[in-house]
Amino acid sequence: MIRVSVVGATGYTGIELVNILIRHPKVQITSLTTRSKEPKDIQEVIPTLPKHHDLVLETFNLKKVVTQSDIIFLALPHTQAMDLAHDLYKKGKTVIDLSADFRIKNTQLYEIWYGKKHTKKALLGDAVYGLPEVYRQKIKKANLIANPGCYPTSILLALKPVLEKGLVDLEHIVVDSKSGVSGAGKKLSEGTHFGEVNGNFKAYKVNQHQHMPEVESLLKQFSGEKVSMTFVPHLLPIERGILSTIYLKKNKGVTVTKIQKAFQTAYEKEPFVRVKPLGTFPSIKDVAHTNYCDIGIWASNRSKEVILISAIDNLVKGASGQAIQNMNIRVGFPEDLGLI
Repeated sequence: MIRVSVVGATGYTGIELVNILIRHPKVQITSLTTRSKEPKDIQEVIPTLPKHHDLVLETFNLKKVVTQSDIIFLALPHTQAMDLAHDLYKKGKTVIDLSADFRIKNTQLYEIWYGKKHTKKALLGDAVYGLPEVYRQKIKKANLIANPGCYPTSILLALKPVLEKGLVDLEHIVVDSKSGVSGAGKKLSEGTHFGEVNGNFKAYKVNQHQHMPEVESLLKQFSGEKVSMTFVPHLLPIERGILSTIYLKKNKGVTVTKIQKAFQTAYEKEPFVRVKPLGTFPSIKDVAHTNYCDIGIWASNRSKEVILISAIDNLVKGASGQAIQNMNIRVGFPEDLGLI
């Protein structure tokens, strides 16, 4: 049994963490924190939790969290996690950070895209990017895990097999992603009001979304070369889920068989990536409330075009479920424990 705390337990990702952790057979939740000054029963915030528990939302107390925790999840807004992550890490705790504060190694890029100076640059070398399908061996030993973003998870898992094998043109990658409203978090904004979203569908942050440098740095690692990507995110009038459609061009001599084999080799042993039969495609309903990433492939030997379609739940595989997958890896539990 391990002891865990969730710092920032009232946001969408924090609530999702609590919902999964409370049912995890090897976890004891010892602290749930909020910025509120008055303690609250967690069921006031998450009324769907089991009836009998003693969980209380309370103001963050560093000494208590450090003393009572083995693993600490930070479910805080971007730019607000780095200082606390540093303090907890330096006290010997394992920190899983769901913000973007340690995902991008280049601090200049981070500061451009997130608009704030990075105050803990020295820690970036210790942080491990928490995409298990890529960095599992490093995650096993990491005490600071930078949990990936939701769009990056859906894009990177789809592109990894074809980029690693050199199957596609690196200058022709177009990503069209569609996300549910929960991806924007709980913070109020005009663009995510019910009246703006309901019955509507729109693109936003066209080719300038803050997840782009995170994605591009990993794509460069996969391919060994600079990658040119066009990224257009869209807001769907639904609560949760991401569907990413990726348009590519095959390199000369690449066959459908080579593409299929690349995906089979990459993911046949992965517990949370499901590759669909050629020509069949995932939907958001297939993966909602699960930690799965489903991937569909369209390719033809008569055409240069390749289309990849991936689907995830942005709050689970795109955030909290993946964070718990990382926790399981780090402490040596079965990777799917508490997630299936």
